[in-house]
Amino acid sequence: MAMVDVSEKPEISRKAVATGTIKLKSETIRLMKKGQIAKGDPSQVAKVAGILAAKKTSELVALCHPLPLTSVEVDVKIEGRNTIRVTSNVKAKAQTGVEMEALTATAVALLTIWDMVKQYEKDSRGQYPSTTIEKIHVLEKTKKDM
Repeated sequence: MAMVDVSEKPEISRKAVATGTIKLKSETIRLMKKGQIAKGDPSQVAKVAGILAAKKTSELVALCHPLPLTSVEVDVKIEGRNTIRVTSNVKAKAQTGVEMEALTATAVALLTIWDMVKQYEKDSRGQYPSTTIEKIHVLEKTKKDM
């Protein structure tokens, strides 16, 4: 087993955009909008967590190359009564793509939101019957010569 050898590939501009959602109780979304989550603002903390996760992707995903990221943006938006969408945009000048970094940023941002609101999501048995992370996927992957 080995990492893919990219030593002969040219360094080019690369970009990947990934997205995913978390379904929460409408009451939890209401508390977020009012700034009443005890741990703080899940949207802001999720953005920072996503950026940090993108930078650590090669430490988290086996055989993933460490890449010199030039930009990481994580957007968190409330959609409707019970959904939050996270979209991560990652760029690098590298020999291989950045889709794993975008996916990792999105996944960790969503997990961070869950962690910050879990006390509001639990039912009387301490379970999460309505909380789900869904549809994490790559929206776009591009590359262009420098």
